[in-house]
Amino acid sequence: MIDKGASKVMECFGVKRGENVLIVVDTATPVAIGRSLFKAALDLGCEVILMTILPRTRHGEEPPAAVAEAMKSADVVLAPTTYSLTHTQAKINACKAGARVASMPGITEEMMTSGGMTADYNNIRDTAIRLSMRLENIREVRVTTESGTDIVFNLEGCRWMMDTGLCHEPGCSANLPAGELYIAPKDANGIFVVDGSMSGFGVLDSPLEFTVRNRYVVGIKGKHADKLNSILNRVGEKARNIAELGIGINPEARLIGNVLEDEKVGGTVHIALGDNSSFGGDVIAGIHLDGIIKKPSIFLDEEKFIFEL
Repeated sequence: MIDKGASKVMECFGVKRGENVLIVVDTATPVAIGRSLFKAALDLGCEVILMTILPRTRHGEEPPAAVAEAMKSADVVLAPTTYSLTHTQAKINACKAGARVASMPGITEEMMTSGGMTADYNNIRDTAIRLSMRLENIREVRVTTESGTDIVFNLEGCRWMMDTGLCHEPGCSANLPAGELYIAPKDANGIFVVDGSMSGFGVLDSPLEFTVRNRYVVGIKGKHADKLNSILNRVGEKARNIAELGIGINPEARLIGNVLEDEKVGGTVHIALGDNSSFGGDVIAGIHLDGIIKKPSIFLDEEKFIFEL
């Protein structure tokens, strides 16, 4: 079954005979995942390289320089690493060089064969295009929940991005599993309550409440607040930047405690802290942490936004 999942990765990225495919894993990546991706690329007639690194310490931390250089020379980069390489300069530079990059942080053998990975990505692409047309030119988004979220995002001059899982053009990138619309906001103010899951914490047994002023988190409350503050303090002030507002659109994704899939759950919202330099933002932070919010109400320029997947 895992081989079927690996074949779907190749299909989503349009991997072709003769292409150079680089697979980046770390010593904590399940061995079967690296092997299955290697075999799938090899069976297509690709030149395949498998590089193994030590796990990074957080999402968004740069890989070793040798790996960053190899990424720039590949046609396709597949990264089922423990922590995400999405929000790294290595990934940005690889895309600038023409590589197609799949970031799959923390993916498990079960995730390769169930949940979000089983979605019809052609349908997800169609949904993303339809919703992006509605979101285009929206200047303000307000998100509220019964659990206490009430935050307003200024999106003036910002551009929504689509993660559809289909990545056939040079320089593109995607998560797998995929399925979200996301944007780097100009500004944000208010309170948001993460009641789903949080990067590094899994499914939360107690919510985290964030107070935001002028796009930066100025206060965190909750059972896990001290631990999260410690993580952010080690990185510095930029780690508290509101980097992203995202909307999950994958109907097969489930809240499982792995943000790679959790942020794609249809009908959820996620708000991320830290780095947004890889998708039009202005902050390089070396960290990117997502928090998933369940059952949000979304208002676009004060009009309630209701969408069907």
